[in-house]
Amino acid sequence: MGFLSQINLVEILSSFIVLFVIIDVTGSIPIFLSLKSGDKNIKAGQACLVALLMFVGFFYAGDRLLDLFSVDVASFAVAGSFVIFILALEMVLGFDIIKYDSQGSNVSVVPVAFPLLAGPGALTALLSLRADYSVINIMLGLILNLILAYVVIRFVGKIEKWLGKDFIFILRKFFGVILLALAVKLFASNLTIVIAELAK
Repeated sequence: MGFLSQINLVEILSSFIVLFVIIDVTGSIPIFLSLKSGDKNIKAGQACLVALLMFVGFFYAGDRLLDLFSVDVASFAVAGSFVIFILALEMVLGFDIIKYDSQGSNVSVVPVAFPLLAGPGALTALLSLRADYSVINIMLGLILNLILAYVVIRFVGKIEKWLGKDFIFILRKFFGVILLALAVKLFASNLTIVIAELAK
């Protein structure tokens, strides 16, 4: 019961939204379509499983990595908020800094699992969320995102026809603005903790 009592729908929804806008699986639909062209093959299940393993591994090993550099989670969250802020600006302004490419016929691991799903921004956000939310709620938010990613990748052609390119474009901009607000909130809430620690 103690474990289940930690479940909080607001935290699950918040975690889901943060990861959703950073992973931006809907915004990656054009990339998925491009990768599936010709003889390339995306295995949705494999891609999502590899991404999940990367997320969980970084989530639990990230603290030890931070300890090596004497950095606490709150400080990492502040730094992470800058990364999230830049990613949000990228979404709103339409800047594509990273170009994803692959020469292999099976692109499920690279670049789909990494870096499209479990990219640096999403990994940073996942660890940053630990400063504000319970582990169980973050993990549930992550799993929901990967389930959605599986559906999008599996039926990417039908989804593009159903939603339309214009709607996907608008959705990307809308969630980019939300992500900007979440980045500011993450920065403000953790900056006070960092300042308090430095003042001791």
